Amino acid sequence: MKLILTREVSGLGLAGDIVEVADGYGRNYLVPRGSAIGWTKGAEKQITQIKRAQDAREIRGVDHAKEIQAQLERLAVTLNARAGEGGKLFGSVTQSDVVNAIKSAGGPLVDKKRVHLPGHIKSTGAHTVTIELHPNVIASVPVTVAAK
Repeated sequence: MKLILTREVSGLGLAGDIVEVADGYGRNYLVPRGSAIGWTKGAEKQITQIKRAQDAREIRGVDHAKEIQAQLERLAVTLNARAGEGGKLFGSVTQSDVVNAIKSAGGPLVDKKRVHLPGHIKSTGAHTVTIELHPNVIASVPVTVAAK
């Protein structure tokens, strides 16, 4: 059975890979859990386009990662969130919120999956967020959460 993986499956492949698996494994395990979809020519073309777009955004090597790290660490990122009395937020700050705040501060586009928050950010004030740009390069970005 030919399938397209929708997420990383250990021992099988990464998201977007086209794999050939036993019928039972695909039908009873991968597809019901949302780890794969059936292969078609149209789906394969769509996956190729998505991979091309990801490659354009992807970081190319340690030198490129260090350039982006320098850009990120120079930024003054301010994130506005709804807060109540005492600076306690309604909800918490997510990786998507941080990515959007970096983008609006004039920083480079980063993948939200690479953003690591220090626990749940549920209060206003200064926080440090780490972004894994490359296995050897990690950027520490100061983020100020302000009440709206």
